[in-house]
Amino acid sequence: MNTPAALRVAVLGAGSWGTALAAAAARRHSTLLWARDAALAQAMAQAHENHRYLPGVPLPEALAVGSDLDAALAFLQGDPARSLIILGVPVAGLDPICRMLAQRLPALGMAGVPIVWTCKGFEEGTSRLPHEIARAALPAGWRGGVLSGPSFAREVAQGLPVALTIASRESSVREATIAALHGGPMRVYASGDVVGVEAGGALKNIIAVACGIADGLHLGTNARAALITRGLAEIARFGQALGAQVETFSGLTGLGDLVLTATGDLSRNRRVGLEIGAGRSLGDILAGGMTAEGVRCARAVLARARQLHVELPITEAVCAVLFDGVAPVTAVSSLLAREARQES
Repeated sequence: MNTPAALRVAVLGAGSWGTALAAAAARRHSTLLWARDAALAQAMAQAHENHRYLPGVPLPEALAVGSDLDAALAFLQGDPARSLIILGVPVAGLDPICRMLAQRLPALGMAGVPIVWTCKGFEEGTSRLPHEIARAALPAGWRGGVLSGPSFAREVAQGLPVALTIASRESSVREATIAALHGGPMRVYASGDVVGVEAGGALKNIIAVACGIADGLHLGTNARAALITRGLAEIARFGQALGAQVETFSGLTGLGDLVLTATGDLSRNRRVGLEIGAGRSLGDILAGGMTAEGVRCARAVLARARQLHVELPITEAVCAVLFDGVAPVTAVSSLLAREARQES
């Protein structure tokens, strides 16, 4: 594989995941992390720590941090083949940042720079996947892909072992991402199945909420195993209807990400489910500052599934609990009351 010997990497978005990836890239390449919040950027530059999203985790001193988007893109200016943009923003922020890039990159002669997004979910209101959002907003000639897989940002920032997948239809995007991040404790695998990777990353969050609810109700590990297994079948069924490759769902961004998010103590989606299972309302949970992509995208997923005539019983149950006032116990009972069927 021919990859650039050295890259310039700009990570746009200084949440926990953007910061973690910037830290990983900075250990190998010249890297700049852009934060929308100027005060946060200044604090990170001085303390080499993201006290808001990754408190207590030191960042490489070589990592540059700033809040000027034009300066961040000028940092890359040169050969697009030796540059990489990583978008560490949530699904709701993907369209705005892509439109800002569409306005700026052509003038810099950087319209062909590889752009990789990390968000997981479907856009509320439109039910678009991230690649569909990017395709509509970015300039002609853009090259992009999605970076996903079983990973908690804190562990990545700490330099603990992790395996990720970069999915793109462009080999140059896959190669640039591997060159930027693969090495040491981080392994990066390549895939061409953008739809499958994005579908797995979105739906695993919803299944994790369901597993958290079951755990909060103390339904036992048998119930959790059943939800994970049938949840994976639900993810694969929906993904195939979208055009994904079925084998993707047995890999890192399918089974791997699902198991991590449904069982890991650092999973925000599982924690939301745990709180709901313990009797707290979604409004109270969200008012406390807890956010989870599974909550944000559940209705968008269900809407798109209905357009495709795909049955998603676990997702329907989660939506009923989150948004329709159905008691968790009632939702579980409705799942258990479903007729027996062939497993596959």
